[in-house]
Amino acid sequence: MPRKLGATTQKILLLLVGGAALGLSRSPRQQFKIAKKINRAWQEINRKKLQDSINNLYKSKMIDMKENKDGAIEMVLTDKGKKTVLLFNFEQMKIPKPTRWDKKWRIITFDIPERLKNARNALREKLQELGFAKYQKSVFIYPYECKNEIDFVIEFFNLRPYVRYIEAENCDDDLNFKKYFELL
Repeated sequence: MPRKLGATTQKILLLLVGGAALGLSRSPRQQFKIAKKINRAWQEINRKKLQDSINNLYKSKMIDMKENKDGAIEMVLTDKGKKTVLLFNFEQMKIPKPTRWDKKWRIITFDIPERLKNARNALREKLQELGFAKYQKSVFIYPYECKNEIDFVIEFFNLRPYVRYIEAENCDDDLNFKKYFELL
């Protein structure tokens, strides 16, 4: 696990990722939303902390700086920086709760080989941290939409072949889980 990053450093890394997302977005509406968020976040950064954080990111090889032909300096996120952002996003992940339940259960099942025991245990721990209820040893259940978050977790642990995501409208002990998730 990398050392803890300060709030300004985290914000710089996320802004750099936001810049990449802006370049990859095809929708003008989406580009406008991303640009607006980037601008707002950029304005909130203390300039002294900004300079110190940029220097630290450069020294730790999370960003690289390149001078363009016109003399402008460009900051580029390195592979190490991208991994740090990914880890930061992973640690901060939460599943948003909608105001109304759609009456569907999200069931995560997995059969992960013993050679990947550490990844299997980390997956169990992350599912519980996200609020999933344990249905069986390798089966977890959750009442809200979470496909994107689960896909991210599966990719993070590199467990795609071993994990399944199921949406179901009912289960035989529905009442217990409705009580558990306070849906009654």
